[in-house]
Amino acid sequence: MERAVDRAVTLGARMLTVHASGGKEMLLRAARRAEAAGGTCSIVAVTVLTSLDASDLSDLGVVAQPTAHAQRLARLAFDQGVRAFVCSPEEVSAVRRELGPQATLITPGVRPEAPGAPLAGDAPTRDDQKRVATAREAIARGADYVVVGRPIRDAADPVSAAASLDQSLRDALAETRRA
Repeated sequence: MERAVDRAVTLGARMLTVHASGGKEMLLRAARRAEAAGGTCSIVAVTVLTSLDASDLSDLGVVAQPTAHAQRLARLAFDQGVRAFVCSPEEVSAVRRELGPQATLITPGVRPEAPGAPLAGDAPTRDDQKRVATAREAIARGADYVVVGRPIRDAADPVSAAASLDQSLRDALAETRRA
């Protein structure tokens, strides 16, 4: 783990993802090494993939619902010194309550405001990701960063799709500031 963190730092990475399910020792070693390397690269613990739902977790032997499992994994990583986390928009508010404002929360699975909106292009709005939300919803629930890939990549007009997302994010941030 230490060599992977060292290499990421050497390459100028600002964030390095690890799976929170890797366990205490891996998380602790990654967090300590990143800090020892100057703290310029944040270790980001991935909790529960957005492509998994409760049934998928059960198939993996996890008896908890996605939200409870994400909270448990995030707390495990937080207790080892990790301060940034990937969680679906559906879990972001629960993880925020669990960890507080010092945690940085990153949400993939961000989709267009409405089916058929420019951000969607001709692509389906869910595809293999099962726990998704709009940028506005993710921000309102406590996300610090959103991850958008397919809705822009697969749009008939990616520039318009990106502009639409940008406006959604600006609106969401303005609403959050007013609240």
